[in-house]
Formats: sequence, structure tokens, C-alpha cells
Amino acid sequence: MHRRSFIKGAGIAAAAATTVAAPAIAQSMPKISWRLTSSYPKSLDTLYGISTHLSKRIAEITDGNFTIQPFAAGELVGGLQALDAVQEGTIECAHTLSSFYIGKDPAFQFDTSLPFGLNTRQHIGWLYYGGGRELVNEFLGGYNIHAIPAGNTGAQMGGWYRKEINSLADLNGLKMRIAGMGGTIMSRLGVVPQQIAGGDIYSALERGTLDAAEFSGPYDDEKLGFYKVAKYYYAPGWWEGTANASLYINKDKWASLPPAYQAALETVSSETMSHCLAKYDANNPEALYRLVAQGTELRVFPQEVLDAGYTASREVYAEYAAANPVFKKMYDQWSAYTEKQRVWNRLAELPFDGFLAGKTQ
Repeated sequence: MHRRSFIKGAGIAAAAATTVAAPAIAQSMPKISWRLTSSYPKSLDTLYGISTHLSKRIAEITDGNFTIQPFAAGELVGGLQALDAVQEGTIECAHTLSSFYIGKDPAFQFDTSLPFGLNTRQHIGWLYYGGGRELVNEFLGGYNIHAIPAGNTGAQMGGWYRKEINSLADLNGLKMRIAGMGGTIMSRLGVVPQQIAGGDIYSALERGTLDAAEFSGPYDDEKLGFYKVAKYYYAPGWWEGTANASLYINKDKWASLPPAYQAALETVSSETMSHCLAKYDANNPEALYRLVAQGTELRVFPQEVLDAGYTASREVYAEYAAANPVFKKMYDQWSAYTEKQRVWNRLAELPFDGFLAGKTQ
């Protein structure tokens, strides 16, 4: 009798333990469903692709308990309204470029990158190990947003032009689609900047309401068809020597996530960044060869244009820093980091890259 009572009691205890443990597991892996709006059309399979990649991997990592449904620009909100939608909480998160929103505050530019600033590796280093993310999220907290770096185009091209740019004077009165602070600086050189979402640029160039347009690099630009309506393709894209795309998350939604899901988002965003860069590095050269074969004429900006742009950029930054304490705080820290990076770059990276650039296989 004692033996039967013991076995029966043990069985009841085991069942009770199972009953108690199940809710704890369920609480750590709750069912959560979010929506993500992208600032990019589906035709841009790399920039929009960061959204589909993140969605797929989050579901895999959490056994389908945390799902994020991506939407292209215009499906929920316009490409340039992503920030407002996330800030207000009507959409949980977005993939977007902070430089789209400098009209609200020039400090938004830092997350994407500053014109004539850091290259891709240096900028990612600043974000993760140079204090950049802390400064960016301190600033974005005022907009009820938490940001995670989640994609990058690498160095971009300088855009498509209907006529050649042989001197600084050729920029005067030029109507150009150019995003972010690059447009502010180009306006100092005589350009009339236009802020137009990626999917609307082609028709504006075709109609002649634009004389020039920049967007990204050969792989994306080929997909958008700019080579059909503008013949000259210029380099370098000095306003975006790199361009970091971030996952903007409503701050309240971020705070409500279980720590495991927060860690999953950090991990997947980092993976997404690597895939995005690798895809651009692999595909941009191939696209460039195709564009040239279809009649695109490659050009490099005249030295006087580059010199004038650099000088204007530093004038703009000084003006913003004098008028905006947040911009000054970020710019002072960024400047100190940038100077040390340039010393290292001159010593190690540039001699190596410069030597190989002059070689053929």
C-alpha cells in the first residue's frame, strides 16, 4: 500500500510540475504579430529585401511566435511617412533612412551618415563601438523611436544627369532629386534639390521635371531604369560614402517585447546588415558593366565640384552646430572619432586599396 501511494503521489506531483511550467514557457515566448513598413518599393530587392529577410529570420528563430509582416512603400503609408507612422504607433516598425527626415531636425542625418564623412566600415564602427548608437537612440528617443542598424548600401554613385557636368557653373539651376543633407549642401552649389521617393524618380526624369537624380548604386539604379532617360552617370556619391538603413521601432513596442525577442531583433538586424552589404558588393560591378553596355557614359565629378562640396559641407555643419545643441553634441563626438579613423585609413587602408586599384589580373 505504501508503494502504491508513493507512485500515485509522484505521478500527481509530476503532472502538477508540468502544469506549472507550461505557463512560464508560454510567457517567455508569447505570440506577437507586428507590421513593418519599408521606405522602398519591392522592385528594389536589396533595400526592400532587408525587410523580407528580417521577417523570415525572426519567425524562424522564435518558432513562429514572433512574426513581422513587411509592406512596401505605399502599401500602408508613403515611403517618406515611415517615421511618423512608427512614432505614432500606427505601425510597429519600419525600414527607412534617417536622412529622409532632416527637415524635422538635421541631427537625423547622423544615423545614415554625413556627406564627406565616414566610409562604410568606419560608420558601422562608429555606430557599434564609437558611441554612435547611444547618441542616435538618445536623440530618436525624443521621437518615441528605438533604432537598430539593419542594412547598408556601401558607397553610392553620384547620380544620373541629362547633360555633362564639366564645371561648377553647370550645377547652377539644376533640378535634382537628392535626399538628405546632400541636397542642402548641393543647394549651396546652385542645385535646386527635390525630395522624391525612389519609386517616383523615373517618371519625373522622363517628364523633364528633373534634370538629374541620385538614388543608390548601379544595381538599384538599373532596376529603376534611370539609364533610359539620363545618359551620364557620375561618381563619387560624396553625400553618401555609405548609407546606413535602420529598423525604426516604436519605443513603447520595443519596451514591451520579451528580452529574448529584443535579442532576436538585434541578432537578425546584424545578419541583415551583412547580407545587404554583401549583395551590393557582389551585384554592383555586374550591373555597372550592363549599364555601360546599354550606352551609359561614366563620368567623375570635376575637382572643383568636389572641393566646393567639401567646403560647403563643413560650413553647413558649423551652422547647424551653432544653432542646434543636439547636432553640436553629436557632431563634436563624431568629428573626434572621424579624425582618428582618417589617420588609420591613410596609414593602412588607402595604400593597400590604391595599389590594387591600379592592377589588373
